[in-house]
Amino acid sequence: LFTDTTLSGEIGTKKKVKRLLSFQRYFHASRLLRGIVPQASLYLLDEDYLGQARHMLSKVGMWDFDIFLFDRLTNGNSLVTLLCHLFNVHGLIHHFQLDMVTLHRFLVMVQEDYHSQNPYHNAVHAADVTQAMHCYLREPKLANFLTPSDIMLGLLAAAAHDVDHPGVNQPFLIKTKHHLASLYQNVSVLENHHWRSTIGMLRESRLLAHLPKEVTQNIEQQLGSLILATDINRQNEFLIRLKSHLDNQDLRLEDAQDRHFMLQIALKCADICNPCRLWDLSKQWSERVCEEFYRQG
Repeated sequence: LFTDTTLSGEIGTKKKVKRLLSFQRYFHASRLLRGIVPQASLYLLDEDYLGQARHMLSKVGMWDFDIFLFDRLTNGNSLVTLLCHLFNVHGLIHHFQLDMVTLHRFLVMVQEDYHSQNPYHNAVHAADVTQAMHCYLREPKLANFLTPSDIMLGLLAAAAHDVDHPGVNQPFLIKTKHHLASLYQNVSVLENHHWRSTIGMLRESRLLAHLPKEVTQNIEQQLGSLILATDINRQNEFLIRLKSHLDNQDLRLEDAQDRHFMLQIALKCADICNPCRLWDLSKQWSERVCEEFYRQG
């Protein structure tokens, strides 16, 4: 019934957005309280496609990676499958002594908090951005200086940077007086929501509960700094700073602050990189984002 009513033309976009946001959070909370795990998440890879998906993961660092095909091969679990693989490849599970079941539970929460009815801002976009981020993290000039903490932050921020996105932009939320716009005082409304939602799921899953409190607090703050950097309204701020560093040749990647800045730039690039993909992939993304903009209108 919910699907039928939200997709019908009888309900305006404003009302639809409110329903999506509130229902998404209600459904998520009630499912966890009842201890119900969605059946789809129990089967990461359909047996028939297991070999093909694994073969694709062996080439996950390639720029021509087809995230749409990978999503089909993983039965709609591209984000969870990709992150589990990348955490293992980068040695993050061992380094941070992460519990694999808890990690999987957290990633399922993140994936399910994306709205699958969004043509563009959905879990497949998050997986695409995460795969692009992985490519950037492997660039030698950056990779030689990255710490395990940097890598984990980069991957987590990429995976969750648009979580619970309502499918409309910030001006729409402000002009329709949406509760999120009021909550964040019309400043980086969506990005603040993505960050806070991610922190909520991190704490609820207890993925990092075994780490010292000061470490987890630092991770939460840096995640916020990365996700907030994706706000398109701050584009000039980051471009001017990057140009200044390049002109002065004063980037020191041995310095944690400079590394963090480059992670911000990498995430910003990954977020909007689809025009730089192969034409077949780029065209699909363009059609999806146009459809989402059209629905907002």
